[in-house]
Formats: sequence, C-alpha cells, structure tokens
Amino acid sequence: MFDLLFELARTYGMPETPARLAALAGTAALIIFLLWAAAAVSRRALIPLLEKAVEKSSNRWDDVLAAHGVFRASGWLPPVVGLYFAAEIFLPAGPLADAVRRLSMAAFVLLMTGVVRRVVDAAAELIRQRRGAEISWQSYLDTLKIAVYILSFVFLVSVLTDKSPWGVLTLFGGLTAVLILVFRDTILGFVASMQLAARDMVRVGDWIEMPSHGADGDVIEVSIHTVKVRNWDKTITTIPTHALVSGSFKNWRGMSESGGRRIKRALYIDLNSIRFCTPEMIERFSNYPLLADYVRTRQEEIERHNRARGLPPDAAVGARRQTNIGVFRAYVEAYLRDHPVINDDMTFLVRQLAPGPQGLPLEIYVFSRDQRWANYEAIQADIFDHLFAVLPEFGLRPFQYPSGHDLRLLSPGRNGETQ
Repeated sequence: MFDLLFELARTYGMPETPARLAALAGTAALIIFLLWAAAAVSRRALIPLLEKAVEKSSNRWDDVLAAHGVFRASGWLPPVVGLYFAAEIFLPAGPLADAVRRLSMAAFVLLMTGVVRRVVDAAAELIRQRRGAEISWQSYLDTLKIAVYILSFVFLVSVLTDKSPWGVLTLFGGLTAVLILVFRDTILGFVASMQLAARDMVRVGDWIEMPSHGADGDVIEVSIHTVKVRNWDKTITTIPTHALVSGSFKNWRGMSESGGRRIKRALYIDLNSIRFCTPEMIERFSNYPLLADYVRTRQEEIERHNRARGLPPDAAVGARRQTNIGVFRAYVEAYLRDHPVINDDMTFLVRQLAPGPQGLPLEIYVFSRDQRWANYEAIQADIFDHLFAVLPEFGLRPFQYPSGHDLRLLSPGRNGETQ
C-alpha cells in the first residue's frame, strides 16, 4: 500500500521526500480507519450479539464471564491483532514497521493479561457458588494471578527489547535477592495461605478470635495477603495471612460442628445458708416431681448406712444426712436433664468448686443444642433465672457483696433504731 501511494504521488510530480511523507500519512490514515472499523464491529456488533446469546443460554458459567467483563475486554483483541498484520501488509519494511509490530504485540500481551485476570475472578465466583465456604480457593487463585502478571511482564520485556524470554528470566534469576526483599510479604502470605488450606485451619464463614489483632467475628475473605474478619460490631479487621500461622487464634468451627454450645457458669451460694435437711424439708422435697425418686432413694440408702453402724438418724456428727445444697444440686441436674434444649450426649456436669470469699460456687457445665448466639444467651438466661428464683425453696441464699442499700439498712436511725 505504501509503495502504491508513493508511486501515485510521484506520478503527480511530487518530490521524493514529500511523496514518501504523503504515502506514509495515507497509509497511516488507512490503517487507523481499518482499526476503527474493526473495533466498531467487534465492540458494537459482535460483543453485544455474544452477550445476548449468553443471556439466553441456560449455562451459569457464561453469565459469570459476562458479568466480569471477559467478553468486553476481548473486544479489543481484533483491532490489536489487525494492527500487527497491517504493519506487515501496508508499511514498508524498516524500523517503523518493526516498531508498530512490537507495540501491537505489547498491547496484545497487556490485553490478554486483563482477559486472564477477569477469567480467574469469574472462576473464583463460580467456585464460591458451587463449593460455598468448604475450601478457601482465593489464595490459589491469587497465586495464579501473580504468576500471570510475572509471565506477562517477562513477555512484555521480551517483546519490547527483542530478547528471548529465557534471557529475561535469566536476568530475573540474578535479581532473586532483590525480588525476595520486594515481594517478602507476598512470599510469606503465599506460604501461609498454602499452610492454612492444607491444614484446613480457617475457612470463609468460620468464627475466629484473635485478640492480638482485635478480631472476633466471621471470616469473610481469605486471600494470599490478608484475611478479613467481620467483627460482631460490624467493623472489619484485616489480618496478615502469615500472622495466622505464626501467631495463635481460636476457631469456633469445632463448636459449630459438634452439635452443642457450652454453658459454663456458676451460682455462688452463701455458706451460712447451707445446713442439714429436717424431716419436714425431706417431706417437702419428696413432693417435687423432679426430686421424688432421688430424695426417696437417697434417704433409704442413708438410713440403711446409719442403722448398720448403730447411729441415730438425727445425729449431727458421724451419721450421714442429706443437706439442702446436696438436694439442690440434684434438683439442678434433674432440671437440666429435663430441659429440651440441653444436649445430654455431650459433657454434662453440675459440680461444686472450691469455696472462697464469694461463697460456694455451684458450677453448671453443659451444652445447649441451639448454637445461635441470641438463642444461646436466652436459653442460658432462662436457666439461671429459674435457679435463682428457686433457691429459697431449698433454704439457700445467693452470695453477693453488700450494696449501699444493705449498709443503709444496718445504719442507726435518728431515734437509735435501725432503718
């Protein structure tokens, strides 16, 4: 084309240099027009047609590719490829044609990098939709994108400098120490993400606690560099991926998969309210449905023991007798076993801890079947509401430190009487 235009200009009597410039300008205008036409046809006709076909398709993967702009980004490939061949066909052999071909190849590498990145993002979304939060694939996909960027950079340098890609890679080998320093966080994150995935230490959707980084909530993203946690106050904490491997954190997934959530809380009983059961108390406790069998069986066992040793049943020292705290502990156990949301198949304890300045701790260590936070707290509150309210029925008092109101009741009044 250049030669044709040059000869045409020469036939009209133009000098050689102006004729060459005119031929070059005409060739450039023709190339630009053809590229514009190719871009218009590709982006305004072919791509919309392809997207409409995708909308009518029953497949899900092509919709995801379209949503991530894979087809739109690919619409620039025909003009770039056309520029390469136009330089071969229309421009005269020489430095100019060579430069245009190199620039078109560099543009092709950059466009393909963008297309591949969008394809990887679309693949990540498809994996999340199909596999959910079972396995975190984000770190692997991030690694793939980094590899694509590195290869793209190698090819880009190779095209622009007219060097073999292997030669460029050899140059990178000499810069390994510098690259390690520059990409230190990326390398640490990559190794850590591989360890997290291989050992299944954390997944998207897990509830984790990491006080050192102020994290307490659900994991919403696991990538090669960071792990994002949505805390219960709806703030977002970003943790370096390698910190999860080098540090310590608590993962509540085991609780979620176990079928129960632990209730561990103690009632503090006033030591001064603990005493032996009188016959009247034994008779009253025998009328409680949850305690009837226990009180009767326990009383018969105690009476046989005392008779065998010749001890009077009402002896305070030496003889075995039931206590109000013992009966109350049996009542708490029976009440919890009868509770519909307490999981009997898991650890079930109602035990006394060592007494101290706050009285006698009676600890409840059981598991709720309902693991949802709000429901779990409501269940726990209902249980202890009942136990605090029923304490006086056993002649027991909860322990608490004196308040201002208690001290006012003990202070002398104006007439020398207590108020």
